[in-house]
Amino acid sequence: MEKFALNIPEGGQGSIFPRRDRVITRLLRRTAIALLLCFGLYVCVNRFAVTEGRLPSYLTPEEALYNGHTKASTTKIPLEAHIMSKCPDARDCLQQLIVPAMEQISDKVEFQLSMIASVSNQSSEVICKHGPSECIGDMLLLCAANLPFPPQPKGTAASDSALVETGDQQRTPTIRSLGFANCLVKSYSNIPSRELVEGCALEHGIDFDALNQCASQQDDDVDDDYSPSHRADKPISGIALLRESALHSAALSVKTSCTVRVDEKVWCVRDGGVWKDCVGDGEGSQVSVLVNEVKTLWEQRN
Repeated sequence: MEKFALNIPEGGQGSIFPRRDRVITRLLRRTAIALLLCFGLYVCVNRFAVTEGRLPSYLTPEEALYNGHTKASTTKIPLEAHIMSKCPDARDCLQQLIVPAMEQISDKVEFQLSMIASVSNQSSEVICKHGPSECIGDMLLLCAANLPFPPQPKGTAASDSALVETGDQQRTPTIRSLGFANCLVKSYSNIPSRELVEGCALEHGIDFDALNQCASQQDDDVDDDYSPSHRADKPISGIALLRESALHSAALSVKTSCTVRVDEKVWCVRDGGVWKDCVGDGEGSQVSVLVNEVKTLWEQRN
């Protein structure tokens, strides 16, 4: 608050001020009181906003919507897409079903993008169907979804950039990571071109340097526990994220890119350029059908 200095003649008695000075003094005093009241109101409003779960200042309303900043008691519906980054069916799946649906139900789902790959139980080796470049693409997608948000300041130690899924540290908003994935997979044949990756990162607000660091991070300890509850003291490793994601898909017996799962059940499969095994006699491939199903499940549980 601005401080006002009054010039008091020697003797220091306010009563010796001319009338004009006394009027100015009263105005200054009232101004100071008004500023204090405004400041107090500002503090109260912001404290109320925090306690009421208002949006963090670094999130736009759209990002908050995609990232699930809703009431803490809300039960979200699991929505998952299992893909291979260099697969044309993954491109179609994201563009024709996932992204359009998420534009309508993002606040009602817990979205996850999972990878399909072969993982060795004896080593850290991961084999991707479309070659090593696909493994890089898979890691980039997983890294983008798991980077700390807001981004860590430049020069932050790797150990300080670890993924933390609880507490104050949040992951990349889904609107950004899904947008990045859609951008990358749309040009899947060019993965992992630096120009493509950097362009998609810039377009969707992903820190390219952090993305590159994550994808380049080596993690060869097969016995290392990289589950979410044990990540706080680890730098984010793209290969570890890929191993974990591929094992998750394998445990669910998901082998086809793209397989969409809703509420832990297979909803629809995109394979060979066509939709297969979709619920509702094939109607599950329609955006409106998926949206209505999620809304129905959400209303039943909330």
